[in-house]
Amino acid sequence: MNRLKDENIGELLPPDRLMLTPGPSCVDPRVYRAMAAPIVGHMDPWFIHLMDDVQVLLRQVFQTNNRLTFPISASGSGGIEAAVVNPLDAGDECIVCVNGAFSERMAIIAERIPAKVIRVEVPYGRRVDPADVLRAGKGRKIKFVGLAHGETSSGIVQPIADYRGVADQLGALLVVDAVASLAGVPLDVDGERIDFCFSGSQKAISAPPGMAPITVSKRGEQAMQSRKEPVRSWYFDLTTAMNYWGQERLYHHTPPITLIYAMREALRAVLEEGLEARWERHRVNQQALIAGLEAMGLTMFVSDSADRLVTVTAVNIPAGTEDVLVRKQLLEEFGIEIAGGLGPVKGKIWRIGLMGYSCQKSNVLIFLAALEKTLSDQGFRLPAGAASAAALQIYKQASQPAFAAARK
Repeated sequence: MNRLKDENIGELLPPDRLMLTPGPSCVDPRVYRAMAAPIVGHMDPWFIHLMDDVQVLLRQVFQTNNRLTFPISASGSGGIEAAVVNPLDAGDECIVCVNGAFSERMAIIAERIPAKVIRVEVPYGRRVDPADVLRAGKGRKIKFVGLAHGETSSGIVQPIADYRGVADQLGALLVVDAVASLAGVPLDVDGERIDFCFSGSQKAISAPPGMAPITVSKRGEQAMQSRKEPVRSWYFDLTTAMNYWGQERLYHHTPPITLIYAMREALRAVLEEGLEARWERHRVNQQALIAGLEAMGLTMFVSDSADRLVTVTAVNIPAGTEDVLVRKQLLEEFGIEIAGGLGPVKGKIWRIGLMGYSCQKSNVLIFLAALEKTLSDQGFRLPAGAASAAALQIYKQASQPAFAAARK
């Protein structure tokens, strides 16, 4: 059946959603305005200057002086691929710390090169023990140690310094997935001596999906230059992509102009707020969210509070509660989207994202009230109003703003 003949395809009118997923997050109105600017050519001198702006801003957000710093025209998964295929030749050995779906993706990509991948694996919701990583690499020629700083699939964060120390002992590079942590969790690429670090535009940066910021240290660049064979991806070969973002400005591909406008404005918003203030805003709002959830009688999937990723909170689904029905009611009745679990925790946890522009006091309180009503409708017994009261107590104690200011 030809839909164009039988149906009237009307104007595009997306529903107004409160995005509390692990990504994408809600977009700041000022970023939407930037995206409405006229398109120019990707070799236009004006756009070339704008590209410089984006790189300057990215270096500040990554906290790095790395020359090779730019946004890849791809999702966060493209960032994973670029960070894996550029340092590795076929047959190289690497260690990947696997504790969720996205750290596992790093291992899968490396295996397809094919590299010799040593997986140091633990169940979802647990940190990988750096001592186990060191034992796995002893006596081997390890090219890199890779890990997810914030594992979105389970809501856990891992301290980078521990793995940098192990990588140093093994003479290896350190590859860090910061898709869920950049601009929401303390991260210092130069201070923590990360060699390949990548992120995604749609998480705590709060730009639309489609860009993967990446930065590579001098050690990382040297590893790329000493490869025995060409990178096994033309598109994600950082040496040729950097010819476009570097001084040469040689054509590589046609980038998403509008998304780069958005990235520039979103990064400006991050730095206007200030990294430390932004990290604190994310921390306070998660504390209020967790206090409210626990007041309802819910429990966190990551039991140790020190291990919890600030930007994505994983909550155990209470017994007798239907995962899909709760998420469906939240979406249809309140316009709120949260995510379910992946892989082995599918149907067992909800994942609630508080990232970037979505991470605001009003959103936390709206969500808690909506979830309380939804759970009550599903037959879950809970004290009325306790969640909001618990969250408000956290806000009363907080010293930093729990909202993101937007220019109207």
